[in-house]
Amino acid sequence: MTREEAGAEDGSASVRPSARRERAGPTRWLERHAIGLLGAATVVVLAVVFYYPVLTVFADAVRVGGEWTGEVVGEVLTDPFYFGLLAPIFGGEFGAVGEVAAESPLGLFGFTAYQALLSTVASVALGLPGAYVLSRYEFPGRRTLRSLTILPFVMPSIMVAIGFVAFFGTNGPLNDLLALVGLGPVNLLFTLEAIVVAHAFYNAPLVARVTTAAWESVDARMVETARSLGANPWYAFRTVLAPQLLPAVLTGALLTFVFTFMSFPIVLALGGFQLATVEVWVYSLVQELEYAEAATLAVAETVVSLALTYAYLRYEARQSGGGRAANPPPRKRLVPDSPSPLDALERLGVAAYAVVVAVVFVGPIASMVAESVTGPSGFTLQYYEFLVRRQVEGASFQTKPGVAVRNSVLFGVATLLVALPMGVTVSVLTARGGRKTRLADAAAMAPLAVSGVVVGLGMLRGLVFGVEVWGHRLQVTGPVAIVAAHGVAAYPFVVRNVAPLLGGVDRSVVESARALGATRVRALLDVELPLVASGVAAGAAFAFAISIGEFDSTVILATGSSSYTMPVAVERYIGNRTLGPATAMGTVLLFVTSLSFVVVDRLGGRWEV
Repeated sequence: MTREEAGAEDGSASVRPSARRERAGPTRWLERHAIGLLGAATVVVLAVVFYYPVLTVFADAVRVGGEWTGEVVGEVLTDPFYFGLLAPIFGGEFGAVGEVAAESPLGLFGFTAYQALLSTVASVALGLPGAYVLSRYEFPGRRTLRSLTILPFVMPSIMVAIGFVAFFGTNGPLNDLLALVGLGPVNLLFTLEAIVVAHAFYNAPLVARVTTAAWESVDARMVETARSLGANPWYAFRTVLAPQLLPAVLTGALLTFVFTFMSFPIVLALGGFQLATVEVWVYSLVQELEYAEAATLAVAETVVSLALTYAYLRYEARQSGGGRAANPPPRKRLVPDSPSPLDALERLGVAAYAVVVAVVFVGPIASMVAESVTGPSGFTLQYYEFLVRRQVEGASFQTKPGVAVRNSVLFGVATLLVALPMGVTVSVLTARGGRKTRLADAAAMAPLAVSGVVVGLGMLRGLVFGVEVWGHRLQVTGPVAIVAAHGVAAYPFVVRNVAPLLGGVDRSVVESARALGATRVRALLDVELPLVASGVAAGAAFAFAISIGEFDSTVILATGSSSYTMPVAVERYIGNRTLGPATAMGTVLLFVTSLSFVVVDRLGGRWEV
């Protein structure tokens, strides 16, 4: 007897399929439309917490006191303090160009671009040798070291600033080392050199990471062919190998310029307002409630950043079609058995580079940790005891370290829950190809081109203060506003980790699942995401780490509330001119950030941008 016949006897056969259809109906409908619903939800979230705040900033620039006016924009554009010798050109006063060029040729925007250019040159100069060593040499721990190169890029920038203050300060280890050889002392703090070196610390690993991947993908056969035709090593490198590496170097340089052009906490901590960039000046104006002027500067900065990002996307799109088979040359041993004079000279250069790495990368972090346990009389735990006392006895308006740690972890988890679905959804739309792919790419990269201060300022002027919607006042404040800002900042990194892997999944596997009746979302959950699990884990790691270290928008949104995070707590301790507690808080921040990477590493994440 069949199941249908058995059902016919008790009259249930005609009921069960119908009941199953009724139960399966909503689920099936949800599965069929899940991608579209998630896409719509992503658009709504972006519209509310990113595009609306950014447009609010745009509106603040031309709407003053409830009236539309271009007066503030005109004043800013024609002010030599902001635009240097471009100001009289914008104002049509061409005769004043010479006078302004003699007094203030660069202006605030020119100086911001100048320090970004210097920082880019320093980052490339420091990152390229690292890429060469990692891609051309074989030595114990090379893969681990290659993985760790991405750590400085995701470390909280305020912590990097703390490390530099501790290492390059008047009483720091650098001056102690110089004193041993009869040199110094030097004071790099509050100088342009300190800002450039700190930016190189932050972005040289990014250049090294991108270039290492390119160096490991070169076609060595082309070089061998050139050598067989009589080319010397330098000519073969310049005409064959360098063109293969140039796209990666330019990509790293362009991203570095964009990031350093919008740099905020490093400039604020190491340069102060006497070396202020556009981002720092916007923050200062917000503190003084000069919203219209701050908004005008923020809009101008965003236009420049978006133009650079668009150039990056166009350049990347042109390079994407030039794939080639990877056939890198074999790696060399770091210590050869019988080195030639040229080999010995090259290893000497590697040793010198290792010293530079120790000074620039290891020194600031190690000195920050050492500073946290060093007092006037030697070893001490008084700064950690200060943190404990502040947590136990501190007043409600004071910054408590325990609250900062709790907020950072909770905000990090919440950011993960927001950024991961958004990033995966955008990645799915990106992997479909066609014109929608380019639109999704642009949407994914847009938050990277807008500074956290602009997003934070937009949220402060809009959702935090409240918006009238159909007679009701809508407000997004405190932790919700901070998590929203963190989610917007983090989800593009999820996209950058997941989308390339999704694009490489064999479509026949997905089509086979669809042919067997799987819905689009079921095929995604059961087939595609397991195949790209490492990218999802890496994107999750970046989302969590970026939330932990995010400072720009948090310092604005946490003002006057108990929603401050660890980077904000570090900055407040610096503001009190008590470097000891700040270094102790920075060490706690370093421990929490490192622990998050260890956890994700055990989940199988990889550290690819």
